[in-house]
Amino acid sequence: MTRDSRLMNDISKDNWWQKCDTQSQEALKRIWIPIGGPGYAGARKSARKEFLDSRFGKGCWRTSHIVRGRIVSKKEALQEYEQSYRVYLQGHPDVVRFLVNFCGNVYDYDVNNVYDADYEQPHTPRNHYQDISIRRIISELVDDETWPDVTETESEKVDLIDLTGGQTHFLPRARGFRGGYLLQVRGPDSPGFFLNPAVIPVHDPVLITAHPLANGWFLKEGCGHLSVEAFWQMSKVIEVQYDKFLDLKTERTNPLGSME
Repeated sequence: MTRDSRLMNDISKDNWWQKCDTQSQEALKRIWIPIGGPGYAGARKSARKEFLDSRFGKGCWRTSHIVRGRIVSKKEALQEYEQSYRVYLQGHPDVVRFLVNFCGNVYDYDVNNVYDADYEQPHTPRNHYQDISIRRIISELVDDETWPDVTETESEKVDLIDLTGGQTHFLPRARGFRGGYLLQVRGPDSPGFFLNPAVIPVHDPVLITAHPLANGWFLKEGCGHLSVEAFWQMSKVIEVQYDKFLDLKTERTNPLGSME
């Protein structure tokens, strides 16, 4: 019996990838497969990352999105998220006028959210996107001559009164905002709920998905499955390198394990 024959006899569904030559094993690492939808993370952001790091290894998993029938990066999906806010705000000039005349900035769960300008937020306990989208779009309108109500403002820290709790905070005023108040854009009890991503409709119906067993909070508020939040949560998918998926062996049927 040759050495190759002995190796062939040792192969099974539990180890076949370990018998591959080095080049083929490297190829398996470059194959990414979706293993399930993670759903809403919220305050579990750090715990979820730690779990997935320990299960698959750092850099061996990623959160992607299914957009128009393709699995795309989070960055690409965020372009659709932001575009939904852009279409909504441009179609609702009264909302824009309220924001720029009355408000000095917007935030999600913490007033310090005003310092974040990037959607990539490894430093935060939970992600916040709606306030960033709003600030970016109002800033764009400053440079758009068809929006005379949105004008340049000085980049400075000022006293802003939080409409949620009444406290005064010394914070940056967002570009284009000239009011004296902080608007929290969060749940139904927040003053800015009218801009919550569960209330803002997705800009393109092709992005809409639905699932008969889904029951997240974002399906029970605002536009339901037609909202930006529903698009964001229901398009999410965890991808892993195929060799790491194979390493799960008997747990492949439940690859996300006890993540939730």
